[in-house]
Amino acid sequence: MNLSSYRDSRSETAPRRSATAPRRPRGRATTAGRASGAAAVAAVLLAGCGAGTGTPNATPHSSGPGVSLAPPAASSASRPAQTSPPSLAPDLAATATAKACTNSSKLTGWSNHRLAMLTIAVPVSETSVSDATSEVSAGAGGVLLFGSTAPSDLGARLNTLKSHVPGHLGLLVMTDEEGGGIQRMANLVGSLPWAAYMGAHWTPAQIQQNVTKVATKMAAAQVNMNLAPVVDVDGRNVAPSKTNPDGWRSFSGNTSVVSKAGVAYMNGMRAGGVIPVVKHFPGIGGSTYNSDFGPARTLPWSTLQKVAIPPFTAAIKAGAPAIMVANNIVPGLGTNPASLSPTAIGELRGKMGFKGLVLTDSLSAKAISAAGFSVPAAAVQALRSGADMVMFDLKGNVSSQTSSIATAITNAVTGGHLSRSRLIDAAGHVLAVRHVNLCS
Repeated sequence: MNLSSYRDSRSETAPRRSATAPRRPRGRATTAGRASGAAAVAAVLLAGCGAGTGTPNATPHSSGPGVSLAPPAASSASRPAQTSPPSLAPDLAATATAKACTNSSKLTGWSNHRLAMLTIAVPVSETSVSDATSEVSAGAGGVLLFGSTAPSDLGARLNTLKSHVPGHLGLLVMTDEEGGGIQRMANLVGSLPWAAYMGAHWTPAQIQQNVTKVATKMAAAQVNMNLAPVVDVDGRNVAPSKTNPDGWRSFSGNTSVVSKAGVAYMNGMRAGGVIPVVKHFPGIGGSTYNSDFGPARTLPWSTLQKVAIPPFTAAIKAGAPAIMVANNIVPGLGTNPASLSPTAIGELRGKMGFKGLVLTDSLSAKAISAAGFSVPAAAVQALRSGADMVMFDLKGNVSSQTSSIATAITNAVTGGHLSRSRLIDAAGHVLAVRHVNLCS
């Protein structure tokens, strides 16, 4: 956010010999008998080797039944005669089913509406977080705190809000606590200077140390996600404004400095127990305008690849859990804002190999409406393009807006405009960033 104040398992065991059935005379085995015995041995070998893989699977899922590939202990005198060995297929199939449990497999049982809600971050005032209770109760994946002075009992209020999460699966509680003039709760967690100051005067170790102190207090107040660091490369020595989204929000105009400082900030957040969100992909330093206030273009994609992308690459290599995509149009990557562009997000997911959570910047931005999208329509387009979670501003009727977004997403799946598999994938990323395991 710029300046806005997730085999067929049949088993057949051969019938036992009837007590009244005639017995075969003892003596030399017939050719058919030898063939039958060889077949039985082969069947045992195949069963013991994982159906031909040669490596038995001896580590069953913790929630599934254990499977022993050893035969039961019994004397030859007491063991009933069989013409074929007992099949292990039922136990193996049960184990395979248990081992196949993933968040995605569990999410397939969720309704489209519940999946849609998980992809929405609901804006709320930090002085009145209970206003989001109905949305959280309906399964919203996160809340976005707005304000400038947090109440002293914010942690207790957020704990109460979290108690309404269906299934107690956790809630992303996020805010903009960048430093300088972009801070929501400095009165509770301490203040950081502008990123430009940190980049110019602090070593990466000092950045990480100071950020960790703030993050620790954020986590104590039950805020578990920070929409920072800004890793845009922008050396302009000015405050961020309507025409310039970065300025002092950037660590430096030097790509290497931004890369090191961004990773240090990110690691400081993680060390304090807060999920960092690296932004604004693919880099809005030097943009023509601030997308919150109107259409904005980044530098050409050919330039961004050399100047702006390296800090994101460094963050991904360092284990970035989440990245925010900008609302700026990227010349060379299509005509839609990056947050609504499958090409732009495809660069992040595909070529750069990012596997974490992808968030949009605020879909209430004027750059989004100027591109012809309402907030609900933009949410659908963002998900189609590869984003996992959508955000919007605290203005108007938040409850109505949330409902409209969820309905638009649900209708898009029903109408075939958004694949259910993509929605499940998005929901899975939301759960994964909070380390939620639906199978445990």
